[in-house]
Amino acid sequence: MANIGFIGLGIMGKPMANHLIRGGHQLFLHSRSGVPESLIEQGGRACSSPKEVAQHADIIVLMLPDTPDVEKVLFAHNGVAEGLTAKKIIIDMSSISPIETKKFAARINQLGCDYADAPVSGGDVGAQNATLTIMVGASENVFEQIKPILALMGRTITLVGANGAGQICKIANQIVVALTIEAVGEALVFASKAGANPIKIQQALMGGFASSRVLEVHGNRMIKHSFDPGFRIELQQKDLAIALSCASDLGVSLPNTATTQSLYNACVAQGGAKWDNSALVCILEKLANHQMVDSDPC
Repeated sequence: MANIGFIGLGIMGKPMANHLIRGGHQLFLHSRSGVPESLIEQGGRACSSPKEVAQHADIIVLMLPDTPDVEKVLFAHNGVAEGLTAKKIIIDMSSISPIETKKFAARINQLGCDYADAPVSGGDVGAQNATLTIMVGASENVFEQIKPILALMGRTITLVGANGAGQICKIANQIVVALTIEAVGEALVFASKAGANPIKIQQALMGGFASSRVLEVHGNRMIKHSFDPGFRIELQQKDLAIALSCASDLGVSLPNTATTQSLYNACVAQGGAKWDNSALVCILEKLANHQMVDSDPC
C-alpha cells in the first residue's frame, strides 16, 4: 500500500481517486471545490492545502484544468513544492503545455524529487471504468515505479519519452479527437438534412471503415442533443489552443485544427463553454439551418 496524494477531484479526478482507494492505497485528497464526502467515507483523508497533501504522500497525482492551475498547485504559497522531501514523485495527469511541463519537471527535480507527465484520454466514461489511455513522459525508472498506480486508472499505458513527451502525445490525441468530432457532426447534420434518419446512418457507419468511439459515443450525444459533460468545450478549446501555439513555435501548419478551434470558439460565444465537446454539432446545425432532433435549440 502506498500513500498517494490526489489533487483535483472533478469529473475526471473523483472516479480516478476512487479507483486508487479501491486498489488498497491510502489517499490524501485536496480540491478547490472541496473533497467529495463519498471519497472520505471510503477512507480518503481530506487535506487543507496541496502542501499538506505533499507532506503525507510519497506519490502526488494532479488532475487539474490548465497550465496555470498546475503551476499554482505546485509552486504557490502552501503548494506541493513546500511539502516535498527527497525521492517523492509528482504525476501530473492534467492536459497542459509541454513547454511548461519541462520547466515544472526541472524545478521539481531540483528539489530531489521525480516528475512524470501522464495525461489521459477516454473522458469521463474512461475515468469511471478505469479504462483510460495514459501517455507518459518520464524516465524509465520512474515509469516502472508508477506503472502499477496508473494501471488502477487506465487500460493502455505507454511510456512515450522523457518529460514533456506525454503532453505532446496528448496534443496529438486532441487534434485527432476534435477533428473527428467535427467530421461526425458534419456527416450527421448532412445526412439528416438530406432526409435520412441520423440514428440509422450512425448504425450503418459503425459497421464500416468510418467506425470509431467518437462516432459511437459522441454521435449518440449529438443525435440526442445530450450535452452534459463529459469533457467540456472550454477544455477542448484550451487543448487546441495549446496545439496551435506549439505548432506556431514549430513552424507547422494545422489548418483543420484551426478551423475546428474556430467552431469551438463559436460554441463558447453561444454560451456553450460548459457543454460536452460533442455540442460542436450545434454550430454545424446553425450553419446548415437544420436541427437533427425536435428539441430545445442549443
